[in-house]
Amino acid sequence: MMQRVVDNIIAVTKESVKTFTYESLNNIVRLINGVSALLLTFLPGKANILEGIHGWELRPTFRGPRFPRWMENGVSSFNHFIHELSVDSDSDGSSLDYPYGDEDSDGDTSPGSPLSQSSRVSRASSFSRNDRHWMGWMWIRYVFFWILLPARFLLGIPVRIFQLSYSRSSNGSSAPGSGQVLQARAINKMQTLKDHIVHRTTDRRRGVIEDLHLAIEIFIEAIFDVVHKAAHFILSPSEAFKTLSGWYSLSSSGAQDSHDSDSEVSVPTATLGENDPAPKERNTSFQQSLNTDARTCQDVITELGYPYEAIHVITSDGYVLLLERLPRRDSRKAVYLQHGILDSSMGWVSNGVVGSPAFAAYDQGYDVFLGNFRGLVSREHVNKNISSRQYWQYSINEHATQDIPAMIEKIHQVKTAELKLSQPDLEEETNDEQPYKLCAICHSLGGAAILMYVVTQRIEERPHRLSRLVLLSPAGFHGDSSLMFTVVEHVFLLLAPILAPLVPGFYIPTRFFRMLLNKLARDFHNYPAVGGLVQTLMSYFVGGDSSNWVGVLGIPHYNMNDMPGVSFQVALHLAQMKRAGKFRMFDYGSASANMEVYGSTEPLDLGEYYGLIDVPVDLVAGRKDKVIRPSMVRKHYKLMNDAGVDVSYSEFEYAHLDFTFSHREELLAYVMSRLLLVEPSPNQQSSQKGLRLKKKGQVNS
Repeated sequence: MMQRVVDNIIAVTKESVKTFTYESLNNIVRLINGVSALLLTFLPGKANILEGIHGWELRPTFRGPRFPRWMENGVSSFNHFIHELSVDSDSDGSSLDYPYGDEDSDGDTSPGSPLSQSSRVSRASSFSRNDRHWMGWMWIRYVFFWILLPARFLLGIPVRIFQLSYSRSSNGSSAPGSGQVLQARAINKMQTLKDHIVHRTTDRRRGVIEDLHLAIEIFIEAIFDVVHKAAHFILSPSEAFKTLSGWYSLSSSGAQDSHDSDSEVSVPTATLGENDPAPKERNTSFQQSLNTDARTCQDVITELGYPYEAIHVITSDGYVLLLERLPRRDSRKAVYLQHGILDSSMGWVSNGVVGSPAFAAYDQGYDVFLGNFRGLVSREHVNKNISSRQYWQYSINEHATQDIPAMIEKIHQVKTAELKLSQPDLEEETNDEQPYKLCAICHSLGGAAILMYVVTQRIEERPHRLSRLVLLSPAGFHGDSSLMFTVVEHVFLLLAPILAPLVPGFYIPTRFFRMLLNKLARDFHNYPAVGGLVQTLMSYFVGGDSSNWVGVLGIPHYNMNDMPGVSFQVALHLAQMKRAGKFRMFDYGSASANMEVYGSTEPLDLGEYYGLIDVPVDLVAGRKDKVIRPSMVRKHYKLMNDAGVDVSYSEFEYAHLDFTFSHREELLAYVMSRLLLVEPSPNQQSSQKGLRLKKKGQVNS
């Protein structure tokens, strides 16, 4: 009777504490959101803070704070019974057809995470009461240990007691002499439960606030579980003594088994999981599942039903680049897409099937190649022990003279070999020209790099292998910019001699803070006032540009495992071009250094060599672009037009990031119309016609 009364008191107290803490946190979040909304009313330029945010397939869905998990199924015993029954009914595997988190999707149409299969298995499994307790402990010990360090220290002894209790319940029916096997099974069970809790509590749909809600709930559950067990032991001393005796006998039998195994002849045995790759996969999934969305460009492409191929390219200075491909091996028209600063190939597929340039080009029959510049936190290099300072020692020069040449040469090797295999008649007609046409679509820094590549290749009398350039808001000229950029330029150039030895690159070095950034992007969507305030402040920093800067932070390439960065010299190179008012190569700081590299005391002024560009160029500017204003794109146009280049110029109502992350058909239609202007040469057309007739004759015969 007394035990029942104590249980009721503990249960009521636990639910009261949960409600109080949850509502307190909710009120704090509402206060922050309200203060953010108040600040927004006094800030100018807030009309477009959420412009262009709709239609993104990779962005998290808008959704307000939800009830804690213990309230989702009701609080009555009948509702709890119905919930447990429904979970048990899913154990036959039928629930595997539904991805985890559908109840929170709010119509989200984004492709599933690479971890979705594990999440589905996690959801389909029905946990026992002890399993759920273990989930709580694993959360405390592996995720929030840095926040709850004092509590972790104080609760260390109860955790150990609970572990021993679980081991006793799991191994109580086992035969003596199998201590090591049982221990291995217990470890595998613990690892499985750890994966379950990680997948359930760090799902890619969650932000920091949602994780905090769940962490507080589980922490309170764990605390009161300890209190409940302590009260049960106090009220039932005989059962407590029996449990302690069982622990002692278990430890004694384990020591005896160990002694016996040492004295006997060793017999090789196999334990399930020792030679199986599953534990390694679990560890990998544990590391990746802490991220909100760990999808790669490959995951997005393949989940949408498109073919994918990864090609690793090594530059002459040892950098390992990832060239990704949507292959059409027999196509004689190819397109190479190159991203801009702090971006990756993910930008070209981030809008899904309808609004992504990569998918649009593939649907038009192109063999699509997605380039990735050097500059990742993972530091991909042939020298696995390369230091951070050595890795980030590069400017835009290296993007243009190392990265792009390596990728385009790899494209040439691959396309030539494949076309010769599929079309043997090409051997005769490819003596003087390449058997395919390659166009380039580049954004921002990628546009500047591709222009630098073409000019330097022509100066060195090497083939650039390109047939047309479509440049979306290309960098290079930055004289006409906002006051903010001007201030940053002066400060940066002033402090460059001091910062250069100390800061090799600008990136987030730790996994935790990369994860935090990605999860905060989710919170900015959940709380529009907070997200709007951050968006407005970020737009001020980039000169008032109305791009969806907050939304881009939620794109999967900004994750805890890897993230694009920018080297100090790239930033310095941009500041140099802004100061000089010219599109020129990197200034090494002294006449002797420049003389050694360029053969002159001044860096090469690329605008003076635009006359060497021998392919059509299509320049596209954004009227709302405050990062690279239309006047700067028109400067490219004027110099090219004066030099006799076949160049066109167009403007759209775009901000800077809208060229890759926005979902608008007009730009895709324009870009595709430019690509279609590149047709195979007459020899290639006649060869194709003859090949078709030859194949038709073979079929008829």
